[in-house]
Amino acid sequence: MPEEDYMNVAQLAFFRQHLMAERAELEARLQEVKATIASHERDADEADQASFEEELRLSLRQADRESRLIQNIDAALKRIENGDYGYCEETGEPIGIPRLLYRPTARLCIEAKEREERKEHHFRKARGE
Repeated sequence: MPEEDYMNVAQLAFFRQHLMAERAELEARLQEVKATIASHERDADEADQASFEEELRLSLRQADRESRLIQNIDAALKRIENGDYGYCEETGEPIGIPRLLYRPTARLCIEAKEREERKEHHFRKARGE
């Protein structure tokens, strides 16, 4: 596609809708977790309680990931509003439609993301992790 067609009105509308739908889905799942926690009866036997606590631990971990994803979605929606969506925060180059379709919250192009991951790996290695 010609460079001037990148992140046109139709593409921005598509990604805004996609992000809003994903956000709504995540919000619904978080509400389910909250409802599960609120509805649990504490008088269950020890085995039931232990099973519930393990399920709860896994649910809370997933809820934490989803809460962070909601924050990333909100940031992507703000970039759409500001006209920065689809462009690498580091280089200013287009991120590319295929990458955005795969990860609509992407803020870095592939090259910048790879550099970031190499730095993280280097720092983890230096710390002995």
